Amino acid sequence: MSTAALAVTNVTKRFGSHHALDGVSLDVSTGDAVVILGPSGCGKTTLLRLIAGLEVPDSGEIWLSGTQVAGPRRSMVASHQRGIGFVFQDLALWPHLTVEKNLGFVLESVKTPRAERVPRVHEALKLVRIEELSTRYPHELSGGEQQRVALARAVVGRPRVLLLDEPLSSLDQELRVTLRAELARLQRALHVTTVYVTHDREDAAVLADCVVEMRAGRIASVRDTKRKEERA
Repeated sequence: MSTAALAVTNVTKRFGSHHALDGVSLDVSTGDAVVILGPSGCGKTTLLRLIAGLEVPDSGEIWLSGTQVAGPRRSMVASHQRGIGFVFQDLALWPHLTVEKNLGFVLESVKTPRAERVPRVHEALKLVRIEELSTRYPHELSGGEQQRVALARAVVGRPRVLLLDEPLSSLDQELRVTLRAELARLQRALHVTTVYVTHDREDAAVLADCVVEMRAGRIASVRDTKRKEERA
């Protein structure tokens, strides 16, 4: 049993004859921000999806806060029962729902008491500084605003672990710089254990307590950053 906030132990995942992940192990301490770097096809997004419960490992174990959520000795815990917040690369906002209802649906799905939902939604929108957009629909928002909505939706459920899959990749450079700093601020404010997938080393420089480099389905290196040393 692992007591880390997140522990991935010797996980393998195949798609047909392709080894997407080959014996990957990774421990993440509570409150740390881990950035996984690597080229397309290295397995980084597959690893994120396994942690989230969107894919099933062929072998190995995944633990969240001391609870095994995937592995050979138990049934897989469903994604919505893992306490995970996920920001997808394409954001995946529900287009037919307003901003506040995008967030509210998350709380409804995890059976948050009705009386708590509106305050929790307003709290999350305030955290990412978009309270005034609560009644807008996704198509009425800019790319940066949509990004903030996706982030608010990911944290409104107060997740144990926050997962982000290249969330800034579609934005222009100026907006990337702004939102990168916002993500760093938010992660520190919430002290939420975070795994962030990217191919951009600037993301790692700003956001990471620990940088993990992946190549061909394996972890090539793991190193702590100056940010973690300064926090210690």
